[in-house]
Amino acid sequence: MTTPQHKIGSGFGATSTAAEVLAGLDLTGKLALVTGGYSGIGLETTRALAGAGAHVIVPARRPARAEEALAGIGNTEVGELDLADLASVHAFAGRFLATGRRLDLVVGSAGVMACPETRVGPGWEAQFATNHLGHFALVNHLWPAIADGARVVAVSSRGHHFSPIRWDDVHFGHGYDRWLAYGQAKTANVLFAVHLDRLGRDRGVRAFALHPGSIMTNLLRHVPRDEWRANGWVDEHGNPTSYFKTPEAGAATQVWAATSPRLDGLGGVYLEDCDVAEPALEEDGVTPVRHRVGVRGYAIDPEQAARLWALSAELTGVDAITPS
Repeated sequence: MTTPQHKIGSGFGATSTAAEVLAGLDLTGKLALVTGGYSGIGLETTRALAGAGAHVIVPARRPARAEEALAGIGNTEVGELDLADLASVHAFAGRFLATGRRLDLVVGSAGVMACPETRVGPGWEAQFATNHLGHFALVNHLWPAIADGARVVAVSSRGHHFSPIRWDDVHFGHGYDRWLAYGQAKTANVLFAVHLDRLGRDRGVRAFALHPGSIMTNLLRHVPRDEWRANGWVDEHGNPTSYFKTPEAGAATQVWAATSPRLDGLGGVYLEDCDVAEPALEEDGVTPVRHRVGVRGYAIDPEQAARLWALSAELTGVDAITPS
């Protein structure tokens, strides 16, 4: 049965930091994997988990850059991984499986946002391929090493309000729109967590998706500066507005998802501001996305989730989790 989308009163909120949600928790002996764990909120996630005692594996497309970013943070290691390249995903997973270790926490924090039209692999749209398909393949390849009782966290976004899955043109073969493509990819992240939770719960593996909040990080690199002003992200002088969270607060919801005892027995839900999100109101066509809250019904629909899982398995050629 799908967990209801209703707040549980976590005691934390929009300004809580990753360190605050981890206060009193000892993660010694836990093994975590954080994609994108060397920049932005991914780096703060790595820092917080490692600081609480977990050993954190950070896959990176540019390992040398990751090593530099993680210098001084103990309990970490770097591996080479390009989520847009399925051969790279398979190779990374193979190297990890050969170590015989078990993963307790998996946080899919890497992603790309609103990039120019880019094709990867066999012509896939890059945002859907990187943000969703790469993580789908990674978790499936790593499934034999994901421990019973583990948590898998898919970092989505309020951007999922932009678009459901475009079943008739997933890869934007008939006209590309970078924000619709981003929205579809973020919806896919939520649906992935919904179905993974359904498949994994017999082993105690629970999955969550979330909106981390808006944070001024390198994720914005493809968005023109005039859009920053138009969206209210910066003032007339180019200074960030109060719309943005700090990176420490931006990492909090995914760290809370990965570790909080308050979520024991729950799963398959979408979170925001360190709590379970409420269902979103119907769109009025007027309210800007930045002011919308909650999760759209199409992003947590179990039938849509199962359909996306089947499509993803077909595209990537891997499905280690669905019972045969």
